[in-house]
Amino acid sequence: MKILVVCLGNICRSPLAHGILAHLAKEKGLDWEIDSAGTGDWHVGECPDRRSIAIAKKYGVDISGQRARQFNRIDFECYDKILVMDRNNLRDVLAMAHSPADRAKVSLFLENDIVQDPYYDNNLFDPVYKIIAARCETLLKELAS
Repeated sequence: MKILVVCLGNICRSPLAHGILAHLAKEKGLDWEIDSAGTGDWHVGECPDRRSIAIAKKYGVDISGQRARQFNRIDFECYDKILVMDRNNLRDVLAMAHSPADRAKVSLFLENDIVQDPYYDNNLFDPVYKIIAARCETLLKELAS
């Protein structure tokens, strides 16, 4: 299974999901490829936000080695699932799709809801982590069966 998680800048939400999902898959012995990307290019090459790194570390997940990158059309060929954090990301990713098959790979990370961007509010990092972690547990069960 190859999964790509997408948010706006690839420094807060998607690195958390990337790290948590990779951590859980490894614990379960699953040979999955997990990555993350952003629809914007502002942070390409940068580490995740220091607050994302800190909250992940608090819960035993190391995301410090990740580097931000921008989503591109080739990702449709490389991944089985493309999970986006909010409706703006969904719109932007779907706009790049070449085919119905590409569009079928894309969905909201939370199915029918968005993951709030914690970038402008330090107090959101812990609750956002917990929301993402819970969904990663569910995704792992759904996709591994």
